[in-house]
Amino acid sequence: MSSVAKEWREIPGRYNLEGSKCPCCGKIFFPKRNMCPICRRESLNNMEDHDICRDGTVYSYSIVYDAPSFADKLKPYAVVMVETDDGVKISAQLVDVDIDEVRIGMRVTAVLRKISSDGPGGIIRYGYKFVPLD
Repeated sequence: MSSVAKEWREIPGRYNLEGSKCPCCGKIFFPKRNMCPICRRESLNNMEDHDICRDGTVYSYSIVYDAPSFADKLKPYAVVMVETDDGVKISAQLVDVDIDEVRIGMRVTAVLRKISSDGPGGIIRYGYKFVPLD
């Protein structure tokens, strides 16, 4: 079972697609980082908060036919790697689309959806998934 404190700490990144941007080289990261791996020490603890663009294009995808037991009712489903309009690559489930319609280059946007829960009376976890824009 996960801690409630951890759930609350992760909310900005999962709910708002909050990342960070290096003030030295301008590289954007998701999830947030405390240091840019390109600039190293120059950026240590100076990273700026950055709201990742919610719109993007499917860069790659996979269709999942044999899922873990918690996702039995979802299968088959698509998992996509999306390149956002600001250049960040994010992977997540693609929903509200027939799996035969998924294609590279498809325009999508991030939405907030239920991800999982800890039993009937437990914590409900929300996070981002992608839906088609077309």
